[in-house]
Amino acid sequence: MVGLAAVALMLLVGRIAGISGILGGVLRSGDRPWRVAFLAGLILAPAAFALVGQLPDSRIDAGWALLVTAGLLVGIGTRLGAGCTSGQGICGRARLSPRSPVAVRQAGEAAAPVNAAACALCKLSARR
Repeated sequence: MVGLAAVALMLLVGRIAGISGILGGVLRSGDRPWRVAFLAGLILAPAAFALVGQLPDSRIDAGWALLVTAGLLVGIGTRLGAGCTSGQGICGRARLSPRSPVAVRQAGEAAAPVNAAACALCKLSARR
């Protein structure tokens, strides 16, 4: 569905489905209506799905301060990296952007040690 939405946005509006760019453009762009509609679709899609099916259970074991801090750090990284890894993987690779495979590979390389450290911390806390 994400790939289909990215293709539809490119064909219908001529824009790349980069969420950070779409969100940032809501405040500073003259082409606001399609951006608001796209973001509204992201928010309303789970509600529409809940009308016909059951949403999966989810649980977040973090406080608001940690979630806000993490969100800000992800936003800064997304802006510095010219898009998130999923956007690079879906939209950038489809457009044959030369930097997209590099961005996706580097994100994986950076995530591996972070994931290993998180797993080690989880195992330590489970022993207590």
